[in-house]
Amino acid sequence: MPKAEISLDVEFASTMQQLVAEAEKASVPPAEIEDVPASEIRNEFAGMNARLTGLERTISERLEKVAAAVPASTAELAKRLEGMAENLDSLRNTETVNQRLFNSLHDELKNYRDNFLRESLQKPFIRDLLVLFDDLTSLATQMESARAGAEGRKGKVAQWCANLENALHSVVEILHRMEVTEIEAKDTVDRVFHRVVSYEPADFVEEDGQIVMRVKRGFLWRDHVLRPEEVVAKRFG
Repeated sequence: MPKAEISLDVEFASTMQQLVAEAEKASVPPAEIEDVPASEIRNEFAGMNARLTGLERTISERLEKVAAAVPASTAELAKRLEGMAENLDSLRNTETVNQRLFNSLHDELKNYRDNFLRESLQKPFIRDLLVLFDDLTSLATQMESARAGAEGRKGKVAQWCANLENALHSVVEILHRMEVTEIEAKDTVDRVFHRVVSYEPADFVEEDGQIVMRVKRGFLWRDHVLRPEEVVAKRFG
């Protein structure tokens, strides 16, 4: 509700100043009253009466403006205050909805960015690194087998094995910098993280699902399964 401004305009102020000046002129010593003609006194009173009438009219107009700016009743004032409260609640609710929409949009954009980075940029390169990792791992396994059978060349084969291990560590470090981590080794099969490529018979029902061997390592990217781990597990019955 707009605040009513009550101000004195130029006409009202000028009228008040004239009244003060006329009052000072009318205040003459008693000894001089006898020398003033009766007609002049009547004229002075007539002029003062006219100015008082003008003052009364001006004050009435100002009072009417004030009354128009104030609600006609307490009920109307209460109604206006209630309307203001409803407008404030509506504004507050609108801000809350806008904040929720902003948060939802921010999450969607973040997911879109992550998916774009993973699918369009990082994933192809990461898959190439994983293939390299698999090849180096297979080669390292073969070198370990060769070292066991090469009696006369143990020193040279051991050096080759060490070089391969260093190459594997380098690949793993590159993957870590791209937020790729290995799936931790587990004792039993978890279908979220494992893909069983072969089964071995289990002697007891409690052994069902136990992992016998990790064939190919699995990897995560930002807690999402990039490639499940290939394992050999036991199966009962």
